[in-house]
Amino acid sequence: MIRLAVDASVLVAESLRSRGLALIANTELELFIATPAWSEALHELRRRLLIMEARGRFSVGLSERAFHETVDALRRRITRVPEAEYAIHEPAARKRIPRDPNDWPNVALALALDAAIWTSDYDFFGCGVATWTTETLLAQV
Repeated sequence: MIRLAVDASVLVAESLRSRGLALIANTELELFIATPAWSEALHELRRRLLIMEARGRFSVGLSERAFHETVDALRRRITRVPEAEYAIHEPAARKRIPRDPNDWPNVALALALDAAIWTSDYDFFGCGVATWTTETLLAQV
């Protein structure tokens, strides 16, 4: 079992790919997300689906259906963790990710859960918490 704190950007990117949805559904992964990252992911997922609809990848109105179906699939597999459960790690997390202090909840969550971070964001690399890329996860599970 691989325990992961999921970064919003990788969640959005992989939610739009069949390989990513298959990876998210893989029961060898135990997935968690900080509530601010979850909110960010939902906002960005909806925005990207609307862009795809505008570019003709969906019939008009289908992006909303795709959004709800995707969110339902994500809710089944990813545990959303409220800030109260990882806030104690905020000071340490902020020190570990100085390039993007808004990402402190992901680091704090990983510290609280003794988890790695699933990300493609280089700001997390070298933060003292193990990181996994999608490609590495695909090769591992």
